[in-house]
Amino acid sequence: MKLPSLRPQEIPFDDPASCNWFQPSEEKPFLVTPSAIEMYQYKVLLACLAVLQEEAFEHNGIDYLQVFVDDSKDENLWFIEDGDGGAITALLPSDY
Repeated sequence: MKLPSLRPQEIPFDDPASCNWFQPSEEKPFLVTPSAIEMYQYKVLLACLAVLQEEAFEHNGIDYLQVFVDDSKDENLWFIEDGDGGAITALLPSDY
């Protein structure tokens, strides 16, 4: 399984906003749009989530928006972690 490439985040890792862990929980569910599943397949989305968790662990948190790129696809893959009471969502830019 070939994973899309994670783009570098736009803010520095030491920025206070780089505080997200992409760890789903009962309070912060992992949601996926149907179009993201169709374009990237669910097992790829789960593997990308694991990449984000490793990145967050390595840098003590990451930005709320993370972008994966696959040149063979029509759209990039976004992961967004909402604040308290929100969710972690995998989606395409056109879903936003």
